[in-house]
Amino acid sequence: MAGALLEQAEKLLERGIHPIRVAEGYEMASRIAVDHLERISHKFDFSDADIEPLVQTCMTTLSSKMVTRCKRTLAEIAVKAVLAVADLERKDVNLDLIKVEGKVGGKLEDTELVYGIVVDKDMSHPQMPKRIEDAKIAILTCPFEPPKPKTKHKVDIDTVEKFQTLRQQEQKYFDDMVQQCKDAGATLVICQWGFDDEANHLLMHRNLPAVRWVGGVELELIAIATGGRIVPRFQELTPEKLGRAGLVREKSFGTTKDRMLYIEQCANSRAVTIFIRGGNKMMIEETKRSIHDALCVARNLIRNNSIVYGGGSAEISCSIAIEAAADRHPGVEQYAIRAFADALDSIPLALSENSGLQPIDTLAEVKSQQIKENNPYYGIDCNDVGTNNMQEQNVFETLIGKQQQIMLATQVVKMILKIDDVITPADY
Repeated sequence: MAGALLEQAEKLLERGIHPIRVAEGYEMASRIAVDHLERISHKFDFSDADIEPLVQTCMTTLSSKMVTRCKRTLAEIAVKAVLAVADLERKDVNLDLIKVEGKVGGKLEDTELVYGIVVDKDMSHPQMPKRIEDAKIAILTCPFEPPKPKTKHKVDIDTVEKFQTLRQQEQKYFDDMVQQCKDAGATLVICQWGFDDEANHLLMHRNLPAVRWVGGVELELIAIATGGRIVPRFQELTPEKLGRAGLVREKSFGTTKDRMLYIEQCANSRAVTIFIRGGNKMMIEETKRSIHDALCVARNLIRNNSIVYGGGSAEISCSIAIEAAADRHPGVEQYAIRAFADALDSIPLALSENSGLQPIDTLAEVKSQQIKENNPYYGIDCNDVGTNNMQEQNVFETLIGKQQQIMLATQVVKMILKIDDVITPADY
């Protein structure tokens, strides 16, 4: 869009129109377009119970991506995830609460939505229980190991007794640590740092499952989901600071030794994880990006439930409206306003070109159809469904998204037009 606007601006500048006048004309045209979009937009009804309309919208987003073959499943997952963290009264969605995690292996259809957190770690000792129900979780950011003096030091051990006392001292230190966790009532320890084999062994004997090396971001999410507090020192561990989860289980995938921790049925169920599977890394990365798009679309619809129809129909309709409005503006700006209308046509042109149709013929036909029937829902029939009416084809986009695209493209172009000269360091 911005590229098309700049292309049109170049022609105007060659005619000798001042860049600032062009920028002003563009600004006027973008305002006309944004208002026009408001007028042709539709309200879009959905509720917690009836999520089908939201799923349809997300499917529109996913149909142009690599993951089209299971777009239905992915769209449903995205909508459920957004509704799980959405605050429908305030019409607000915090996407940070949705964690998108991927693991190579399996197939795309195995992608699932977990109402809780998935951590790419396993229990620190293979003999610890793999399933903990009604877990009370201590979230620690202190290492499970004896304190190391900051200075250089040397301990001379010349008798067996001295070595025994040193060992006992260390063991007592670990014993105290584990006991403190037990006293607080914790049934699972999640630690940001590692711990010695000895601590590991002790934890296993004391029946206190533990997970080590969990990253900071994940710790925060776990704390939000389980309602726990992150504890920086053992002395500060109290029963109130423990997080609660109905079920913590370790799940292994296939025959590989890949294992992950699922923390489910949390006290605060507003943190969810979308867990993606796929044949290779590229597929998973691509799915992550596609899901992110779908999440954003669902969020936009919850924020503002107006939609405009896609397939280039909104752009063609805006272009017609701007063309008509251009004549009412005296002065040089009307050239820029017309140029803006031409630039809007570049989107349906690109669409028809990518669908293998005759770009100019198709666009002219759709445009005349829109003007003749005064119906702003005619667009490019990309998938050859047999109808140009985007309302029947169920292709639509969010109003906020569309307005944002036009406004941002105009802002960028205005900024570029105001640059007179570029100085390259090589000239000096």
